[in-house]
Amino acid sequence: MKEQLKYCQNLNVEDRSFNFDWVHVACNEQITVHQQNTWELSYIITGSGRRMIGDRIEMFSAGEAILIPPNIPHCWTFDEKCTDSEGKIENITIEFSNSFLEKCKNTLPELSEAVLILQNTANAIAFSGETLHKIQQLLISMVNQNRLERLASFILLFALISQHKDTRNVGNHIVSENDNNTLKRVELYVMNHFPHEIRLEDIARFAGFGKSGFCVFFRKMKGKSFFTFLTEFRINSACQMLQTTDLSISEICFLCGFRDLPYFNRTFKKIKRMTPTEFRRLIPKPD
Repeated sequence: MKEQLKYCQNLNVEDRSFNFDWVHVACNEQITVHQQNTWELSYIITGSGRRMIGDRIEMFSAGEAILIPPNIPHCWTFDEKCTDSEGKIENITIEFSNSFLEKCKNTLPELSEAVLILQNTANAIAFSGETLHKIQQLLISMVNQNRLERLASFILLFALISQHKDTRNVGNHIVSENDNNTLKRVELYVMNHFPHEIRLEDIARFAGFGKSGFCVFFRKMKGKSFFTFLTEFRINSACQMLQTTDLSISEICFLCGFRDLPYFNRTFKKIKRMTPTEFRRLIPKPD
């Protein structure tokens, strides 16, 4: 596969927010295995065959719409017998960057929640049901739209794909040794710095990512957001201190990186299903 793998150029278009590509070509003219640092939404209008996305190879048929996060290798191999009357296949692809998502989040408050949901999407997903039907309609309508009309349609499309309704996983990141090493460095950073404030920009820079890229990487590797992991680590550290020291709950709260005692108590109870005081009472007394 390494011999076939191609890396697409970074999306770098100054005159538009996203790239819209409608193709009607012979089935052997499709791009071979590739990956890019942008998000990709692909809709197969005509054609069927096999597709490879990350760690999965599956059959596909006309009508499917799939969202692929950045840096997941993928390709569609079309069956020559499943074409239109001209012997061609047809599909629509939209590409947009993480920097575009950040701009949406920072300048359009109405989109901030949808952006955060999408940024936490680590693996490729296929849509079905009513969500798929709406995506198909919007993408087909965009073929004959001008750039301003497409932007309006894209916002509607963005709201649909970020909801994660009627979806299933169709491909995961292929974890490399470099990814594992980076994760270990991040975990070691947390172990050494959890009593102090850890900002997203600081940990992202330490790991060699931008903020949005780090969020995608961490969720891919751990299945949860970085700050969920950090909070759980702090609470587990608090449990250890409750078991092994006579420090007050207030002292433990601040030593574990929390800056507000009521918030610490609420978070502890949410994760451990009991308060810190109740947890300490359950610790066996020495004989």
